[in-house]
Amino acid sequence: MTREQDFSSLLPCAADVLSARKAWLMTLAGLRRLSPLTIKAYERDTRQFLHFLAEHLGKMPCLADFATLTVTDLRSFLVARQRGGAGARTLGRGLAGLRSFFNFLMGQGLAEIPAVHVIRSPRQPKLLPKPLGIAEAAKIIGQDVQSEEKPWIAARNAAVLTLLYGCGLRISEALTLKGKDLTDQGQVSLYVLGKGEKTRLVPLIKAVGDAVAVYRRQCPYFLAPDELLFRGARGGPLQPAIIQRAVQKLRSALRLPDTTTPHALRHSFATHLLSRGGDLRTIQELLGHASLSTTQIYTRVDSEEVLYIYEKAHPRA
Repeated sequence: MTREQDFSSLLPCAADVLSARKAWLMTLAGLRRLSPLTIKAYERDTRQFLHFLAEHLGKMPCLADFATLTVTDLRSFLVARQRGGAGARTLGRGLAGLRSFFNFLMGQGLAEIPAVHVIRSPRQPKLLPKPLGIAEAAKIIGQDVQSEEKPWIAARNAAVLTLLYGCGLRISEALTLKGKDLTDQGQVSLYVLGKGEKTRLVPLIKAVGDAVAVYRRQCPYFLAPDELLFRGARGGPLQPAIIQRAVQKLRSALRLPDTTTPHALRHSFATHLLSRGGDLRTIQELLGHASLSTTQIYTRVDSEEVLYIYEKAHPRA
């Protein structure tokens, strides 16, 4: 019996709620196989809600009370959590836990809770991308700082990272390239299959062709035209986690910020193009964004960088 289950009998609610909640938690662990951390978070979220509801109603709630819950009641809970210091992400996760519990109750025919279909999660703050500086990006795609790896693996990692920065690819897009792609070192463009199965054309700079050519020469496996271009150490598909760990090692060796990730190279591609005069429409096409509003976030990044440089350099700033 877990510590949460030991204290479940102390919750301010009727026995029918306790029984239904216990069955729901067992379902999460058994049939749905959610991670222990997720289950622990959902248990905590519902426990907090039951304490709030008991105070809110002035009595120990039973299942019949759940059917009378309104959107205002649920919003009052979120406001109470917010006053206690919970941020938008915490509130959103907490509401997800409640939805899971309420959906279980409705699925079991124990209570109908219409408000759960109406309440919306708090709007999440949009985090600005964290691009690297030009010098930092150049360092991280260099092969010379990966000397502890086998030469062909160092060349492979350098080729993948060069694609992310040189073409603005997502890591999933780079790792799904086939052996028939990038066969010509002088190739000037590449068709990429992106999100939503949409294909886009991206230009290739010389550094990309050179990096991939070095990898092809050193790779010990036959790169068949219709098989994956980038391979793992044993010849199988190269997993994104391998590249993420490689970047983590480079980040430590080069003393780069914690925000240095493979995806940060894609952010850097867009930000550096914008700072050098690239227009948003073109950058949108290169990144494969469905909406221009998604690309516009890079204008905020560029503006913040300009202000930072101004405040650092101007004698009266």
